[in-house]
Amino acid sequence: MEKFTKLSGIAAPLDLVNIDTDMIIPKQFLKTIKRSGLGVNLFDEMRYDDDRNEIESFVLNQPAYRDAQILVAGDNFGCGSSREHAPWAIADFGITCVIAPSYADIFYNNCFKNGILPIALPQEQVDVLMKDAEKGANARIEVDLEAQTITSSDGEVFSFEVDAFKKHCLMNGLDDIGLTMEKAAAIDTFEAAAASARPWV
Repeated sequence: MEKFTKLSGIAAPLDLVNIDTDMIIPKQFLKTIKRSGLGVNLFDEMRYDDDRNEIESFVLNQPAYRDAQILVAGDNFGCGSSREHAPWAIADFGITCVIAPSYADIFYNNCFKNGILPIALPQEQVDVLMKDAEKGANARIEVDLEAQTITSSDGEVFSFEVDAFKKHCLMNGLDDIGLTMEKAAAIDTFEAAAASARPWV
């Protein structure tokens, strides 16, 4: 998993509440267990018409936001079923930070395990960043995980809270496997001792 320390990028405004995981990645794309290749189907039913043509009005289809790395969204983001494909699709598109007033718990935790920083801010601060994002590609938002700050393109700074352990994992690029591998030496020592004490096992 890639380390997340600082990010300066284009933010896409998606001013909708209750964006559920089926909207993020519809059920027909859940057959794969690979984390790659899902970005093209992110927000599939909002991005494409019935003939698979891009809907020009959808934010991620607009030239200014095709390379967005930040998503500014409405309240209760990631609600619905607990599919991990949702953060997979977001990350595969290239978005590594989501800013919203609140999140569904399972989605929120899955983000950290997949290299995405979900930031919860008061609605009035999200509104400021939403308007900032609407300026397009020339308005870049900076996210500093170590300092726990967001800086708008106009220089306005907002602080955010994040769990210390989740912050440590993101800044060091540690998913669940990475956390386990940090204990590899201790695991090897235990297994060697166990094999010596119980060679019949």
